[in-house]
Amino acid sequence: MENLINLWQSSGAYQMAPGQFVMIVVGLLLLFLAINKKFEPLLLVPIGFGGILANIPGADLSLSAAEAALAGGDPRVLLQMAQLLGVEQLESAYAFKSALKEALGNAPAALQLGAEQVALDAGYSDGMLYNFYSVAIASGAAPLVIFMGVGAMTDFGPLLANPRTLFLGAAAQVGIFATVLGAVGLSVAGIMDFSIADAAAIGIIGGADGPTAIYVSSLLAPDLLGAIAVAAYSYMALVPLIQPPIMRALTTPEERKIEMVQLRHVSKREKITFPLLLLILVALFLPDAAPLLGMFCFGNLMRECGVVSRLSDTAQNALINITTIFLGLSVGSKLAADKFLDPKTLGILALGIVAFSIGTAAGILMAKLLNLFSKHKVNPLIGSAGVSAVPMAARVSNKLGLEANPHNFLLMHAMGPNVAGVIGSAVAAGVMITLVRAMTG
Repeated sequence: MENLINLWQSSGAYQMAPGQFVMIVVGLLLLFLAINKKFEPLLLVPIGFGGILANIPGADLSLSAAEAALAGGDPRVLLQMAQLLGVEQLESAYAFKSALKEALGNAPAALQLGAEQVALDAGYSDGMLYNFYSVAIASGAAPLVIFMGVGAMTDFGPLLANPRTLFLGAAAQVGIFATVLGAVGLSVAGIMDFSIADAAAIGIIGGADGPTAIYVSSLLAPDLLGAIAVAAYSYMALVPLIQPPIMRALTTPEERKIEMVQLRHVSKREKITFPLLLLILVALFLPDAAPLLGMFCFGNLMRECGVVSRLSDTAQNALINITTIFLGLSVGSKLAADKFLDPKTLGILALGIVAFSIGTAAGILMAKLLNLFSKHKVNPLIGSAGVSAVPMAARVSNKLGLEANPHNFLLMHAMGPNVAGVIGSAVAAGVMITLVRAMTG
């Protein structure tokens, strides 16, 4: 009988906390949206599954060895870690573990390594998802590899054929900076407690660029990474629902009927030269944007140079697919109940939709402004494609254009601001990282 009791007490069902149950349901919901509703399935399937794995009680798949030791609660190990971290032993076991967890999170790297070694010596080990996160995201590798693959799939032709659309992509980044101010405002008002680093990471959601959001949050606000990534990819999937009401509200029927002139032919030399010039010019002024923009331009150069088709094909297919699997599972590891079930998550989701809406509106308004000074009119609908949800935002612009005028094919025209939005979000990310590092020392 005693053996049966021990078996029951070691089971996940016995150890299940209410928060873990809620997050398993959230993981199942993400899988439902991805599989049944086709909402960004390439990312939400591994993220949702990773979220379920991260919340299995007793498995500790998303924990480091030190965190697993804290969860295990072995008095001898906890005492050793307390002595190392300078934490006094408390009568309440819960309060003692909470104090240890806080001390471990705030400890210098040397002390964290020491606590990790204590846990390893006691037989604990890093969880599977923790190892994935360390390799894929903590190192910064996975978002950069994804950006290289996106670059290899990107055609700069529409942007080069109509350089004015660069302004539309730039304008759409207003959502990022407006949301940063909003997050800071919520903190000042006492509604939320976001640091300037948190605000910068949340603001990037407005660029509708998942890899950029993950990269910035991994550097500036790793504790918020799960909520930021889920918000970014959820809103990218909801582009066909979020953008059309804004687009209709800010344009007249006559503006939506504007037919744009045929794009000129862009030479191979232009396509090869552009990513090189873009990288050099931006990196010289904003070095912190070099990693994201560098990998994006490198992927595009492989595509356009025509002499490394095997590498380009690998970057566009096998490599980006493999990386996406581990990126998604790694993001899912941050959906653990103790990290995700926090009032900040609701603030992030709310600020994310505001950022996305402002970015969409700013792109449209910039297109209307350009029309005041242009001989050849720009259909304002393509301004909404300035958010870098490639190519979904461009398809939405094309769909609304065809609704207004059956002969109005805007897809290739909308790809210009869409690609410019990818560049703009990478530059905005570099600006955020530079400013936050300067402000926080």
